[in-house]
Amino acid sequence: MTRRPATPLPAPKARRRLRETAALTQTQLATRLGVTPGTVRAWESGRTTPRGRKREAYAKLLKTLAEEETTRQAKQEREREGEREDKEKAAPEPAPEPGPEPRPEPVALTPAQAFDALYAFSAPALVRQTFLLTGRREQARESVERAFHTAWERWPEVARDRDPVGWVRATAYEYALSPWQRLRPRHRHPEPPPADPGDRTLLNTLLRLPPRHRRTLVLYDGVGLDLPETAAETEASTVAAANRLLHAREAVAGRLPALADPHVLHRRLAELASNERLRAAEPPTVRRGGERRARLRTRAAIAFTIALIGTTALTLRTAPTHYEPPVSPGQAVHGVPHRVAPGALSDEELELRQKLRDQLQDGPERLSPTLE
Repeated sequence: MTRRPATPLPAPKARRRLRETAALTQTQLATRLGVTPGTVRAWESGRTTPRGRKREAYAKLLKTLAEEETTRQAKQEREREGEREDKEKAAPEPAPEPGPEPRPEPVALTPAQAFDALYAFSAPALVRQTFLLTGRREQARESVERAFHTAWERWPEVARDRDPVGWVRATAYEYALSPWQRLRPRHRHPEPPPADPGDRTLLNTLLRLPPRHRRTLVLYDGVGLDLPETAAETEASTVAAANRLLHAREAVAGRLPALADPHVLHRRLAELASNERLRAAEPPTVRRGGERRARLRTRAAIAFTIALIGTTALTLRTAPTHYEPPVSPGQAVHGVPHRVAPGALSDEELELRQKLRDQLQDGPERLSPTLE
């Protein structure tokens, strides 16, 4: 049974433009589709893509908005043509008075300057937040740098995103919580715990939580996102995110009853992240590191392709073109008597041969009937 192809959707930038042209907010669009505003924000940023019935409903709604926009543009064009005709028929108006001087346009930043500004603004806080997820200072710093490396490689997409900090944060969290981190040799050597006993107990409690619950707790009570935004960033429904948050709070309150109040928990998470000496590299260093990693991957891909082509050519050059069965080596056979040439016949053998020749070849003689 063949699967029906998915309904095509416009690009994320076109989805946002159609919604804004129709004067709809993300909340209004989410209400019409039966989803959360955070889900619509994730669809318009390109971080997630709708599926199934939600995809069909979203595509149908965008198609309707596009048709309305086309109709509205045609109507506006007809109105402008009518206004031009009326002005041509009317008498010339006096020249307008000079208006105020236009304000100077802001200077546009280069991609490198914009990237450095984003990194300088968000990197220190992201390192502290990632430390709450991993409990490792070096892994938190490396996760944030890897996320910014990826952001620099895909900078046009990140620069157009409405929440570039959220884009980088989601990438850093995914890298920090990857199961492959456990296989690294550095993971086998524990780092020194926090000096304060309260911070040490809180960090151990966080690390005992499942990764999804820990991430939801850090986003909601640590970063301060609302529940729909937390659900969108963790790629879960609002109900699932709420359940994870409740279970995480219950687990923390079970070991630390003083943190049962969400406001106290938020303050303690901020203090735990601020008490650690977590440093982030300079923006140019991170940007050059990302470019160097991209060059190394490109060269490795080219080298692998060349090696594969060379191996294939060598195989075609040296491989046999037809099958030649192997010839088994000769072996001596024992126990078989040698063949002997026949000698002269004896008198008995000569007599027997003559007797056989004299007899009829077709068998014994038969009696034939005769007339009397």
